[in-house]
Order: sequence, then C-alpha cells, then structure tokens
Amino acid sequence: MSAEVVTADGQIRRASQEENPDLYWALRGGGGNFGVVTEFEFRLHDVGPMIDFGMLFYPLEQGGQALRVGREVVAAASRDVTVFMVALNAPPEEFVPAEHRFKPGFAVLLAGFGSDDEHSELCRRVRSAAPPLFELVDRIPYVGLQQMLDEANAWGLYCYEKGCNLEELTDEAIADVVEQVSRKNSPLTYVAFIPFGGAYEDVGPDDTAFGGPRSGFGVYAIGLTETPEQLPAERDWVRSFWQALQPHASGIGTYVNTMVELDEDRIRASYGPKTYARLAEIKRRYDPDNLFHLNANIKPAG
Repeated sequence: MSAEVVTADGQIRRASQEENPDLYWALRGGGGNFGVVTEFEFRLHDVGPMIDFGMLFYPLEQGGQALRVGREVVAAASRDVTVFMVALNAPPEEFVPAEHRFKPGFAVLLAGFGSDDEHSELCRRVRSAAPPLFELVDRIPYVGLQQMLDEANAWGLYCYEKGCNLEELTDEAIADVVEQVSRKNSPLTYVAFIPFGGAYEDVGPDDTAFGGPRSGFGVYAIGLTETPEQLPAERDWVRSFWQALQPHASGIGTYVNTMVELDEDRIRASYGPKTYARLAEIKRRYDPDNLFHLNANIKPAG
C-alpha cells in the first residue's frame, strides 16, 4: 500500500497512491532502480492457518499427461485454488515411497484456500485423468506452504536460470518441454510452470510497472548444482531448454527477477516500450546519475 524510500539524493520519501504516486507506480515492478526501500506497508488477507494441499507426482514418461491435466485444472479452478506444475526429482521425504525417491518426473500441486470439497474434487479430477505414481493430499499449515521451496533453493547452491512467457501451454510446447526435461543433469534442477490469470488480471496493464503478461503461463528453468564444476553443464541445459521453447513464447520478455544475464535489450522487451519509457522518465527524476545500477537496470531518460 505504501513504501518509505531513501532516494539517490538522500531524501526520505513516502510513496503511495496519494504521495509521490509516480514513484509508487515505478516501485511495483521497477525494482531497486529508484531508491532503497526501508519500510513496506502491506494489505493483508486472512488465510489459514491450515490450508488444503495436494501434490500428485508422475514419472518422466507421463510428463505430457501431467502437464495437460494440470492445464485443464488451471482452467477449471476457482480463485480459491492455486495450481502449480513443476518438473523435478522426487524429494527424499517420508511420504515418497523409497523406490521412487530422487526419480525425475513431473508434479501437479494444488493449494486450496476455500472449500475442502472443491480441492478434493480437483484432486480427484487430476487423479482420474492421470493416475499418479504417488501423491500427498493433506491439510498443512499455510506457513508450511510458504517454506516448501526453501530447502530446494538453499543458500550456497550454484544457480543459472532463464524463463519465458507462453500465451498458451499447447500440446506442442508440452512435447518439447518433456523432451528437454529428460536431458537435465542435476537432480536439484527444476522447471516451474506458473499460471497467470485470475487476480493477475484484476490489475490493469498500466496500473503498475510490472512488465509481464496477465494471462498465460510463465515457464522458468532453474539450474541448480552443489559445486561450481557441475554448473557449466547445467547452464548449457538451461539455455537449450529456453531455446527449445522460443517458438512457443509470446514474444514478451520474461519477468526481470528471473534474469541472470541482464541484457538491456531483454530488460526493455520485458517491460515493453511504453512502460520502459515511463520508468526511464521517473528514473531521470529520482536518480539522474544512475546511482542504483547494480540491478536489472533502467537507464535515466536522456
């Protein structure tokens, strides 16, 4: 709802709809280009403390089925359910049968914040369309959901990632994804499929500086290794995965937080000409000398 910002001239400013609205607009998508935020004010929503959770896991050979049924459930779910698909290796957790731990595959995840019946029906729909290798369907703490990816993305791992946006997760795109995932090297590497739509579309394209699409899917390949020696091979795989998806991509750049190589052309493409020009003008106003440049940099206009 607002932010306290130290700008390049050393001034402390409040950014909100009422105060410095141009800075408020730019911060929500433009990142750390305009100052150091020392305080955020958030609007909270009641959730939990317990939510419905489901993870249904499929082996590599059923990857196409898993992504297709996940795509259908995304279209059928209400806003009370978040659907997430991921290509990953099965974790070494108690709920995973010992013979399947560390096996590569695909998972459909459903987090339910509404009625138990809707969540159960969606899990049943996934299960009946494509019987999983194993599953976990249970009530879990909302805080547990927030922490679920912490260990897989722990500090100290070596990482390289690339992403793109798809207007649709077509059968052709799914076939290329499945083929590429079978070639990944590191068991830590994963690919996330994040559906947009829903509440994303409540925010108009000009309401914030977020440059990505409001519908379709974001697809992010995150290459992770335990040693620096393993990283070059994984980086090559991430690049080949990204290249294979380019014929299916929307033409809009990716979300800037998923960029490792901060090429100016790709940053501009991610925001689009209109949004980038507006950001550059606000940058000129608050940081004309580009003090804040160690980021997905927006250069001051002029």
